[in-house]
Amino acid sequence: MGLPALLLLALCAAGARGLYFHIGETEKRCFIEEIPDETMVIGNYRTQMWDKQKEVFLPSTPGLGMHVEVKDPEGKVVLSRQYGSEGRFTFTSHTPGDHQICLHSNSTRMTLFAGGRLRVHLDIQVGEHANNYPEIAAKDKLTELQLRARQLLDQVEQIQKEQDYQRLSRIKRRDNSSPSGSSHCLPLYLGIMFEMYREERFRLTSESTNQRVLWWSIAQTVILILTGIWQMRHLKSFFEAKKLV
Repeated sequence: MGLPALLLLALCAAGARGLYFHIGETEKRCFIEEIPDETMVIGNYRTQMWDKQKEVFLPSTPGLGMHVEVKDPEGKVVLSRQYGSEGRFTFTSHTPGDHQICLHSNSTRMTLFAGGRLRVHLDIQVGEHANNYPEIAAKDKLTELQLRARQLLDQVEQIQKEQDYQRLSRIKRRDNSSPSGSSHCLPLYLGIMFEMYREERFRLTSESTNQRVLWWSIAQTVILILTGIWQMRHLKSFFEAKKLV
């Protein structure tokens, strides 16, 4: 596999958040999510149970639930809680790095469900994507402009967190990498290329955000000017109709 293909694969992996997977009813499945520090993460999931007679996945019974466990890069448990067959879990990272998110069912009907399968739909939202902006606008009574500004500020803050985390990760990898041995050259080269790609992506996102703020300010100014001109003409026509001028 060539370097462009690897970078394309990395792009798909970095942008992907929603997925589904199959597990046995008592099987445990874990995922690794790279998260900066002080970042909110929201996970939404729902489960479906395989019906052998109909040969189709159906919504799970109310008695079937999922246990969610999250560990930080140091192995400390951030979240460990029992949920229903469909639910939502949230946590905030306090240590930057790879967080392990594990899910498994709480079923004790192993003999009844022997050979069965579960389909779990999982959607993970990180950073500003985890914010419910309509709810925030209603709670804080924000106007559309204020809400848009809040979104842009959150995006900039998340980009800064990502950039700080990438710099820290690059320093750690540089300190831990061995200078000898040709077997380390290719992985190190690919790692450097991937870090360069991510930094470039963050830079483009930051520039795009700044441009949107600029154009939105210009649009507001133009709208205010046009509104003022229209009001002046309207008042002039009104006074002329009343023969006041």
